[in-house]
Amino acid sequence: MSARPTPLPEVNFSDHGDIRYLHLGTEWVQGSMRLDDPFSIHLEYVQRMMAWLLFVDPASVSKRHAMQLGLGAAGLTKFCHRHLRMKTTAIELNPQVIAACRLWFKLPRDDSRLSVILGDAAEVAAHEHWRGAIDALQVDLYDHEAAAPVLDSQAFYADCRRLLTEDGCMTVNLFGRSSSYERSLARICSAFGPDAVWSFRPTREGNTIVLALRTPQLPTRAELMERAYTIQQRWELPAVKWLRVLKSVE
Repeated sequence: MSARPTPLPEVNFSDHGDIRYLHLGTEWVQGSMRLDDPFSIHLEYVQRMMAWLLFVDPASVSKRHAMQLGLGAAGLTKFCHRHLRMKTTAIELNPQVIAACRLWFKLPRDDSRLSVILGDAAEVAAHEHWRGAIDALQVDLYDHEAAAPVLDSQAFYADCRRLLTEDGCMTVNLFGRSSSYERSLARICSAFGPDAVWSFRPTREGNTIVLALRTPQLPTRAELMERAYTIQQRWELPAVKWLRVLKSVE
C-alpha cells in the first residue's frame, strides 16, 4: 500500500502597515510585498537573490531567461518579469500559493514572457526540457516550518547546474542552523566546483544566499563595482552594499 501524500499547508497572509506577508499555515514568513510598491523586492535576502546580475553584461539582461524554483510571494518572479523584462518561468508545487500570489500579491497573468507552472522543482531540474536554457536560476524551497531546504542533495544541485547556460548562475537561499548551511554549501561546491561558488554573509534573520556559476568567473573588484553601480542606478537594488558582504568561497 502506498504512503499517503503529505497534505500541502494552508496559505494565508498578514498585513503589517504597508507590508503584506505570505504564510504557509504558520507564523514563518514565506515572502512579502510593499502594498504601495508591489513590483519591488522588499526583503533583504530576496534582493540578494538578484546578485547574479553582477556576473552578466547589464545590456544582455532582457534577452535572458530567469527561472524560480519556489514561487514564495512572487517577488523575484514579478521583478524579473516587470523590471528586468526577462523571459520568466516559475515552478511551484502548491496550487494555493499560485492562487494567493494572483489574488493578494499582484502576480500578473501568464503572457508571452511569463509562465507560472504547477510542478515539482526536483522533476523540473532533472528533466531535459530546460537543460542549458536558464541564465538565472533562483532556488528558494522551504516547507511551512522553514527549517531547512526541501531539496538539498548534491544530485539536485548537479541537475540545477545542467539547467544553466554557459554563463548562467544559480542563487540559493540557505536558511537554518550553521551545520545545515555548511552541509548545503559543501554539496553545492561538489556539484559546481568551489571555484564557481560565491557566498554572502548571513542576513540578520539568518538567510545566507549562495551563488554558483555554471562557468567560474573571477572579475576584478573594479569590474564588480562598475556593475554594482549600474545595477543600483538602473534597477534600484543595493548592489554596492552587496560587495561588502559577498566573497568567493575558494
